[in-house]
Amino acid sequence: MVSLWYPAKSRSGKRAPYMTAKESELILKGGEVTGVPYDALSRTRTNAFSGAEPAGRKHSLPLVLLSPGFTEPRSSLTALAEELASRGYVVAGIEHTYESLATTFPDGRVTTCVACEAVKGQEFWNKVGQSRAADVSFVLDELTGAHPAWKGASLIAPSRIAMAGHSAGGASTIVAMLKDTRVRAGLNMDGTTFAPIPESGLSRPFLFLGAQAMHSPGGKDTTWDRDWVQLTGWKRWLVVAGAEHVSFTDTALLVEQLGVHRNPGLSGERAVEITRSHVRAFFDLHLRHKPQPLLDKPSTRYPEVKRCDVEQKTCA
Repeated sequence: MVSLWYPAKSRSGKRAPYMTAKESELILKGGEVTGVPYDALSRTRTNAFSGAEPAGRKHSLPLVLLSPGFTEPRSSLTALAEELASRGYVVAGIEHTYESLATTFPDGRVTTCVACEAVKGQEFWNKVGQSRAADVSFVLDELTGAHPAWKGASLIAPSRIAMAGHSAGGASTIVAMLKDTRVRAGLNMDGTTFAPIPESGLSRPFLFLGAQAMHSPGGKDTTWDRDWVQLTGWKRWLVVAGAEHVSFTDTALLVEQLGVHRNPGLSGERAVEITRSHVRAFFDLHLRHKPQPLLDKPSTRYPEVKRCDVEQKTCA
C-alpha cells in the first residue's frame, strides 16, 4: 500500500483518514499501550483531503519517497508528508507489508507483522534493506513508468526524486540509492544503517538527522561514522539535543496528546517543527537548488540542532 500527498486544486471533500480502526487497534496493542481507546489513532485528524484534484504543471513537482520504521505504518510520517505536499512536493509514503504491525487493503484484508517473528540478526536487517529497496524501485516504476498507477503522475518531475526514512526506513534509504540511480538525494532520520557502502562510495547528496544521545560521532551507534567516509558527495550530519528515537515521527506528538508519554527534553510539537523544517530544507536545496543556510550554520531559531564535525567528533 502507498499513500500519496500532493498539492491540491481545492480544499474540498472528506478529510483523509489517518489509519483504519483495525490498524489503530493492532498498533496500540502491539505497542502495549494501555488505558487508551483502541480506535484513538483512527480518529486522529489530518490536514489532507481524500481524492483531491492534483495541482501543478506537467513534470513540475519533485517526488519524495518516505519509508517508515520497522513495525511502523506509513501514516507515522504524515506530519512530514503533509508539510512537503503543502510546499509543492508529491510525497509517496510506502507501507512495507508484513513489516508493519497492521496494513489494511482496499478489500478489507489486514496483514500483520510476520517479519516480527524472525530472528533479528545482521542478515535479517540486510534483507529488510534489500526488500525495502525493491519496494522503492517498484513504486517509482508505478509512478513514473509508461502506464502510471496515479492519474496525477504526469506532474512528477522524473529527474527530481529523493527519499527519506525513519529508523529502518532511513537505513534503507542508502540501500535504495545504491540500487536505483533515480533516487537523487537521501535522508536518514535516526536509523542505524545496514550493510556498509561499497568502496566505490555514494556520491549523491545525503543527510543524517538523529538524536544527539545516540547518533553523535563516535557515540553509541558507529554505523554513521562508517558510512560517512564512503559518502563522497554533499553531506551533512545533524543531531538534535533532547530528541528520542520517535521524535522524528508523528509518534512523539501523538503519545503526548494521548497522555502516554512526554519527553522532557523535547516536546512533540517542537520535534515535528524541527523535523519538518530541516527535511524540507534538504529537499529544497537538492531538488529545487534553493540555498539553505539552515544546513550550513547554527540557527538561533533551532538551537537544539547541532551540526557535527566528524573528524573532531564534536557537534555544535
